[in-house]
Amino acid sequence: MELYFQLVSDAASLEKACSELAREEFIGFDVETTDLDPYKGELRLVQLSNGRETKVIDIRAFGTGAELQATPTLRPLRELLSSPKQTKIAHNAKFDTKWVRHHLGCDTENVYDTYLASVLIGSADGERRHGLADVVQFFLGRTLDKTEQVSDWGANELSASQIEYAAKDAAIMPEVRERLHERIVTDALDKALKIENECVMPIAQMELNGIYLDRERWQEQLAVVSKKQVEAAEELQGMLAAGVAQASLFGRPEINLDSVEQVTSALENLGIPVEGTTRAGALLPLAEKYPVVAKLLEYRQYAKASQSFGQNILDFIEPSTGRIHADFRQIGAPTGRFSCSNPNLQQIPHETEYRRCFMAPAGRKLIVADYSQIELRILADISKDKAFIDAFRSGADFHSATAAQIFRVAADTVTPDQRSFAKRLNFGVVYGIGVQRFARMTGLSESQAEDTLRRYFATYPRMDDWLRTQAKAVLTERSARTLSGRIARMRFNENDRAEVGATQRYAKNMPIQGTSADILKRALRLLHNEIRGTSAKLVNIVHDEILVEADASEAEEAARKLENSMLAAGREFLKDVPVKVDLAISDEWAK
Repeated sequence: MELYFQLVSDAASLEKACSELAREEFIGFDVETTDLDPYKGELRLVQLSNGRETKVIDIRAFGTGAELQATPTLRPLRELLSSPKQTKIAHNAKFDTKWVRHHLGCDTENVYDTYLASVLIGSADGERRHGLADVVQFFLGRTLDKTEQVSDWGANELSASQIEYAAKDAAIMPEVRERLHERIVTDALDKALKIENECVMPIAQMELNGIYLDRERWQEQLAVVSKKQVEAAEELQGMLAAGVAQASLFGRPEINLDSVEQVTSALENLGIPVEGTTRAGALLPLAEKYPVVAKLLEYRQYAKASQSFGQNILDFIEPSTGRIHADFRQIGAPTGRFSCSNPNLQQIPHETEYRRCFMAPAGRKLIVADYSQIELRILADISKDKAFIDAFRSGADFHSATAAQIFRVAADTVTPDQRSFAKRLNFGVVYGIGVQRFARMTGLSESQAEDTLRRYFATYPRMDDWLRTQAKAVLTERSARTLSGRIARMRFNENDRAEVGATQRYAKNMPIQGTSADILKRALRLLHNEIRGTSAKLVNIVHDEILVEADASEAEEAARKLENSMLAAGREFLKDVPVKVDLAISDEWAK
């Protein structure tokens, strides 16, 4: 295929190029930059193509740095990118839209992300890669030369091969989209992809916004955790000493508390039935009966906090903003849930000591909102279980209502322990809990656990039917879908009982967790539209939780917009069950 491209470096050529492209329905879109971080690098080129002719816009010719956002000669480019009329096709569009937002000051509207489309299509193929060259090879059967990708894009004068490379990436996008979209439609993934495409700009903006972390508070917390870890280690060494086979002539024997083998041996020698494993899931049921197990779990909690959430977090603060700009992967799991890195803000411990370190700067507020029991509400709506739905419609506490059924007591006499038990059961069912695991979680015998589950499912028979149907259907269909149509394809050995069981549990959970992810992403788009032009900005998300920061004077209005966006998104998916959002306005990440 011949490549026709034009290097655009003056105002008249730019206006003419944008005018021509404005008549197109689909435009290939790409950028070249001098760094991966928009706070550290320069936006060098913007490439736009209808697939036949490609415009390579030399941004440096129009200015550099902060002046770009105010440069009037770039107005035609901003208007084209922000217009909803043309579909801008980009591969990993979050990257391109983030650079355009930061350096040109405009949103890129009506995005089609071929990377996200490829990931949705290849949901079962963990081996397949989704880089542009890989997608071109897989779907078009052609080789895309990416050699110039790592060349010097900061050079005063770019080479002919660099310009040609940049043009090729944009020129091929309309053809890539066309081929991918055939599969998207065939696989009934168009609604899921629409949700993903519309979420690109909100996530790009959130990453640019970043979240504020108070250094002093964080370092104070590190000192506290370090001290608690040392104290827990000292106590644990004393408690495990009697289980160490080799006594020391020089006092108390010491073991490596981070060695699974040594700790397991010591626990077994103390007569604790760890059955050769010290995984948290296996130890939790033993913690109440054996203080040494509880102490081990406490020590591990502090050790993990020190390693994962220590001084290293402070290294991620961007000097120019004083904020952490983490990297969110939009499809971080087949369910559609986000993942996060550099650093992982989704795994910040729930304890107040940690979250209070994430604050609103002076004169600002944080609005913290999350969906209340959203996965259980989704399960109720999907299963169409009348008792399940009525429990939510009544407005009564769902876990207490379940406890009343399980323990056969009046709802107003349910104890905190009974409610806690019912809560674990409710959420366990969402994750396809079985008799053995429920027994381990609760300390019940297997027969008691089986009787409890039987009473539970007798209370919600249609929910039980739906779960059984999911478990059975996956054995033949080898897939599960969310309410948006997002699909997770599954591979398993039908002769391996453990694999089959794990697959059936996943088939029950995937539509629930995945629909929760769909709802959150839809809410983010609605919110993005609502808060545009205000002081409010999205700063973090954690599965079903959204954090927005706003001027103190606008916090109430921002909170109203956040709640309305979340409720509206939930109602688009759940037709029979009311959606509820818990919300708080605070100076820090707390409720």
